[in-house]
Amino acid sequence: MPLRDSLLESERQFEETGHYAGLSDLTLRDQDPMKYESLHIKLRSMVVSAREMARRISASPGVREVGESVVALFTPQGDAIALSNGIMVHVHTASRFIKWMIENGYEENPGINPGDIFANNDAFIGTVQTPDVIDVIPLFHEGELIGWAAAVVHELEVGGITPGGDVALAQERYTEGLFVCAEKVGQNDELRRDYLIRLERNLRMPIYWVLDEKAKVAACLEVREQLKEVIENVGVDYYKQATKEFIEEGRQAQLARMRQLTVPGRYRGHTFFGYVTEGKKGLLPLSDKKNWLYAIPMDMDVSAEGKLSLDFEGTNSWGYHSMNCTPAGMDGGLFVTLTQSMNYDGKVNDGAWLATDLTLPPDTWTNPQDESVATATSWALLLPAYGLFQRLLSRGFLGRGFMEEVFVGQVNSPMVEMGGRSQYGGNFGIALFECAAAGSGALGVKDGLDTAYVGWNPESDMGNMEVWEQDMPAVYLGRSISANSGGFGRYRGGCGFESLWLVNRTDQLRIATSEHSSRVFDNAGMCGGYPAPTVQLHYAATGGNLKELTDARKPLPHALGQDPYETEVEKYSNGNVDVVEGPYIDDPLREGDMFSHAYNGGGGYGDPLERDPASVATDIANGYVTRLAARAVYGVIVSDDEIPQVNAEATAERRREIVADRQTKGVPVSEWMKTERERVARRDFVPEVREMYRDSMALSERFAQEFREFWGLNDDFSFEPAADAR
Repeated sequence: MPLRDSLLESERQFEETGHYAGLSDLTLRDQDPMKYESLHIKLRSMVVSAREMARRISASPGVREVGESVVALFTPQGDAIALSNGIMVHVHTASRFIKWMIENGYEENPGINPGDIFANNDAFIGTVQTPDVIDVIPLFHEGELIGWAAAVVHELEVGGITPGGDVALAQERYTEGLFVCAEKVGQNDELRRDYLIRLERNLRMPIYWVLDEKAKVAACLEVREQLKEVIENVGVDYYKQATKEFIEEGRQAQLARMRQLTVPGRYRGHTFFGYVTEGKKGLLPLSDKKNWLYAIPMDMDVSAEGKLSLDFEGTNSWGYHSMNCTPAGMDGGLFVTLTQSMNYDGKVNDGAWLATDLTLPPDTWTNPQDESVATATSWALLLPAYGLFQRLLSRGFLGRGFMEEVFVGQVNSPMVEMGGRSQYGGNFGIALFECAAAGSGALGVKDGLDTAYVGWNPESDMGNMEVWEQDMPAVYLGRSISANSGGFGRYRGGCGFESLWLVNRTDQLRIATSEHSSRVFDNAGMCGGYPAPTVQLHYAATGGNLKELTDARKPLPHALGQDPYETEVEKYSNGNVDVVEGPYIDDPLREGDMFSHAYNGGGGYGDPLERDPASVATDIANGYVTRLAARAVYGVIVSDDEIPQVNAEATAERRREIVADRQTKGVPVSEWMKTERERVARRDFVPEVREMYRDSMALSERFAQEFREFWGLNDDFSFEPAADAR
């Protein structure tokens, strides 16, 4: 049967029966569960070992050090069977890529043959963003296509309008960098020379992409060869039937877990993301240099059968910036959340996708209808959105009493992108992936992870300083925990960290960041826990005297430090220190300049006054919390000793003061609502907030109606300038 007909038949069977491939029973599992489970273990072992092999031969520190890769196995129709560990975002993004080729007649032209290699990084076909480059190869048995092997790597440089992988200043597709749109890039198990030449001539540092391509192909070929041995042992018919059952089992397992862990019903939440560009130099012509503020409302419905549905109705329009997303990317955000909270037993596959439903309103950032839209930093909005999803899931866990499952949410942590002239004299560009070790949100039973987590990769690692220094014209002066960066709570969020660099042997170093929300709390808390603070980008631009200090063996700055009034950079050098807000530093840095960057912590869980005072004292000793914050927020008083001791009596008194202050300042909800309604009716908001609500109400009549009903406003109320508020 032609591939396109086979795909249509598979979709028809699911539509008519509600079961993958029409399988209402898992016959092979029931007949011989040991053989069935053994096969799945072998398939997963194949993709895990192939990924580890590829990591060892990859050129990219993002892959070797941080683990930004994944390997997967798919059915002939492009449905995921088994995935390795790593960036499990791509359960369904690679699936969309394969299905797109089938639907667009690739079997006839350009042909799908043994030894072919296809690649894609077009988010409108199937990936999250430009640097996520997917390679797939077809798997044949005696002339029959029986599946696909796929490997994904996040590239550190893509040749965009600004250097690096996540091109923060892209405003439309044509500025994002090099696109490979579901192309046949190799034959006979070898990458085509013309494809490699294109990479070499269109990237600032082609070594990453070129050698990563070879690592991905090696991983796919390893899967292919191991699969041959598996089929020799179990037979091709058993393999084809079992893989269908794995996917149906994944669908049933997703439904069962939702029934077990959550309470059926409608869960509602809201989060936000802000992006500061007002007044910045160098923005592209499509921008009006305004600040962006995004509302991300979410309805999560859980049916009695366990069907999970997410609805983004009321979110904002796509824009001329790099933070838009596609349905493929939204799938990716869903899966990377589910694999960390529910589908953690190794059997995650496209069955879980079949048990979920996403409503992505057209023309919003979740589902642009214009394929010229830029998606280079889609994680900027994805991570707050699916952090909210994680908190909604955790409400369900709480409702069932599964405290151990409660997790405050994913962390949005800005990445440093840089480029210019390298220390070796040539062009360079890199995404500095040390951001992959931020602080996690707190859990319902313990503190979050410090400098060890990001939402998109549960195996987070910041990588070795010495490795990053090989690829950028800067040397580290230090890395240090950022005090108070974890959201306060009964259990605090994990702390982030900051790095301080000295620019070295270059006259041009351009710095940009992505996923940066400097005025909006996008890493929220839960059940009384505080959000994590936002981060700024600090740097000493000119006039530093670090060489003189070094020659005189005087103290050097190694961190920003804990003094809220003077950084160590200011204390130990005579440079002009600026605090830069927004996605990039306006002017290039040069040899002798310093710059620093901080990464997010996670939100807290529970009332900070319920935190164990001894834990606060330990945090002070470790530099995770300052004495000032301990007194002001936790109400904990400690001694001035190097190893702080809790003053129990003073702590009890201080906490009573905080409770009394809360009672004094607190107002009944009815009074607060009345005051806020008057404010809403006056449209008494800063311009970014007014525009955010105007856009949401213009895009979604449902959101507009609910907004008016909630605040008791007239039916014609809007945020248009000419509207009559009352």
